[in-house]
Amino acid sequence: MGKRGSRSQSQLLNTLTKKQKKHLRDFGEEHPFYDRVSRKETKPQICQLSESSDTSDSESEADSEPEQVSGYCKLLATLKDVSEEEEDDEEEEEEIIDEEPEMSGEDGDGDGDVGVEEEMTAESAEMQETSASWFLGLGFSGFTAGICPAGASVPKLFSSTDKYLEAPHFTSKLHPEDMALYTDCQEKGKEGPPSKSQQASPEEFTDAKHESLFSLETNFLQEESGGGCSLKASQDPFLQHMNKELKDKDVQAVGTNPKTTHQLKWPTLGQLVFSSKFQKLETFKPSKDIDLKSLHLQKPLESTWSKTNSQFLSGPQKSSSPFTPLQKELFLIMNSYRDLFYSERTALKNGEEIRHVYCLHALNHVLKANARVLGNNSRRRSQKLGVGDDDDFRDQGLTRPKVLIVLPFREAALRVVQLFISLLEGDSKKKIIVSNKKRFKGEYGSDPEERPPNLKRPEDYEAVFVGNIDDHFRIGVAILQRSIRLYAPFYSSDILIASPLGLRTIIGGEGEKKRDFDFLSSIELLIIDQADIYLMQNWEHVLHLMSHMNLLPLDSHGVDFSRVRMWSLNNWSKYYRQTLLFGALQDAQINSLFNKHCINLQGQVAVRNVPMTGSISHVLVQLPHVFQRMEAENVASVIDARFNFFVNKILPQYRDAVMSHTLIYVPSYFDFVRLRNYFKKEELNFTHICEYTKKSGVSRARQFFLQGEKQFLLLTERFHFYKRYTIKGIRNLIFYELPTYPHFYSEICNMLKATNRGEEATWTCTVLYSKYDAQRLAAVVGVERAAQMLQSKKNVHLFITGEK
Repeated sequence: MGKRGSRSQSQLLNTLTKKQKKHLRDFGEEHPFYDRVSRKETKPQICQLSESSDTSDSESEADSEPEQVSGYCKLLATLKDVSEEEEDDEEEEEEIIDEEPEMSGEDGDGDGDVGVEEEMTAESAEMQETSASWFLGLGFSGFTAGICPAGASVPKLFSSTDKYLEAPHFTSKLHPEDMALYTDCQEKGKEGPPSKSQQASPEEFTDAKHESLFSLETNFLQEESGGGCSLKASQDPFLQHMNKELKDKDVQAVGTNPKTTHQLKWPTLGQLVFSSKFQKLETFKPSKDIDLKSLHLQKPLESTWSKTNSQFLSGPQKSSSPFTPLQKELFLIMNSYRDLFYSERTALKNGEEIRHVYCLHALNHVLKANARVLGNNSRRRSQKLGVGDDDDFRDQGLTRPKVLIVLPFREAALRVVQLFISLLEGDSKKKIIVSNKKRFKGEYGSDPEERPPNLKRPEDYEAVFVGNIDDHFRIGVAILQRSIRLYAPFYSSDILIASPLGLRTIIGGEGEKKRDFDFLSSIELLIIDQADIYLMQNWEHVLHLMSHMNLLPLDSHGVDFSRVRMWSLNNWSKYYRQTLLFGALQDAQINSLFNKHCINLQGQVAVRNVPMTGSISHVLVQLPHVFQRMEAENVASVIDARFNFFVNKILPQYRDAVMSHTLIYVPSYFDFVRLRNYFKKEELNFTHICEYTKKSGVSRARQFFLQGEKQFLLLTERFHFYKRYTIKGIRNLIFYELPTYPHFYSEICNMLKATNRGEEATWTCTVLYSKYDAQRLAAVVGVERAAQMLQSKKNVHLFITGEK
């Protein structure tokens, strides 16, 4: 009978679910819900307790009558006789549950501890079993700065759930196991299976629990960070700039005041132009010796900068100064919080040198700003309620992002982040915490084997197009003391690194429903590096970005208005924003952007060195260069004036079959389309190559032009910029407009020697220019000759190169 009873009890035990077994073991009673066991619904037994059961002691229990044992209690006793296999299975299951939050990736610090308690309720156990299917069933899609599967293609527009993924509270109110699943998916870049479930409502993401590690509101300044030492100094340029108060009359006068300018010559930078629209214009000269302590660098930058920058220092300079002469003068201007335009940044010569110094300034600004917020958090926590002035704690903007770095390619973003890491680590044996580092290297790095080994291009091309040259990207970086979080949501980031195209797809256009630009409202430092490349990509994206900078946000984004600076509330952030603009050339469009959108109250500094010798001196072939000036009434009429001048004066000279093998170099794509349509209308014998031409079309056009089957070849500047093909068979060369890059002029002219068949005597080169092309003309022929050509009464000027 005993064996039969134990057998029946074990059979009944086998019919229980894991949830029922756990509840039985923990509470010694039937599960309080209807569970389907063997396809039968069993009602729970009701145990009636005596009134004194709460306070009964061991003696009263011993004296009381023996209590009748229920069937569930008998089953509870048999739990000890469960087979070892079932116990092992349950232990393995519990270990998986306990370890899952720890495997949730570097982003989920602090969430794993909350994962599974030793005594779980039935609801949490049930939630654990269904969490994976629930999370993957949300149907999230799209590419965002906060979460994107590795290797995913980048759509032009976002899905409807992107605003939730970008929001700072995306990970709110998630079950601990769900959080582990989310962070693990984010770390490994895996996509879940396609879901048919409905999208989650935004109300489910209101708690910023996942953001607590990098939240400025819930953290406090650590004593060992040494954040307060430099902030106490009254001479700190950061504090002087942020605490400076504007008056209404000053802001009103900006629109009417003429810009005051003053020129100075510095030893390394050369000719500088200081300007300001505010009443007082202050200038300064660089000091000969510079001490890191006098620069008010935030820890640990004062100790890590020398090692990070050591590659540019050599000999006696390495021991005397932590900066190169160029870096020293640039940083002095940056640290004064003036706007800066430096137009001599080249990838071959000083590109990395400049990148190091602006990364130092950006990181110094963020560390100081965050240290101030965390210090005020500590003061508010220790201060008695109602004591003190709330204005003392105004240390933030309307949104968290403070620094925006605009870069052309992913390779540049990779180098910037690597610089941030090295500047925070330095010689320290203790490595800083960098979340999502592996994913970042996978998405922003490059494989050297992908590059063709036999590809021969000029040195400047190799320096610009190195590594990953994808131009559609954006990433948020949160920095808190000695931790860096990559792929942070934009509204939880301190630094935003993006390309113009990557920002354009978020900002959207007028009339679009899904657009967001509130994260640009409180940018205090804007760095635009390699601005000349954006002329080759799409300059409209840069202008679109600048028109949306420092606007009042449409949503509060959970900001504490008692901590917001008054000048941010007054919509004066654009007067406090510092803009650093670096490019390789002086261009009218870049100059216009700097003059129109940079109105920092500290003033502006522009490097204005004029080229004494032009790129025409690098032309090696013997060639006559005929510069023909056209007249135009104003800038708006230049485009039509150039087209009419070309069609009526230049093109008739080349219509004769004798003038075959004529290459027409067109910098603007719009001019290229206009000429192409005209050539088709006139039924001229021509072919064309632009940046949108397929590879097969390019090969055919080059072959037709080389063999003389096509008399004219229209070539766009952007094609030459991205490909640098050598066009063979050129005998006659026409520059419809002067090139954007001055060295392109000599490169195109030197292509004539690619097919030298004894025809040098018949080679010709014609260049069209107007008085509005003064900067490009000076870069080609030199400033002195350009001035003579623009002021001369003659419209035709001849240069001959390559004479022995």
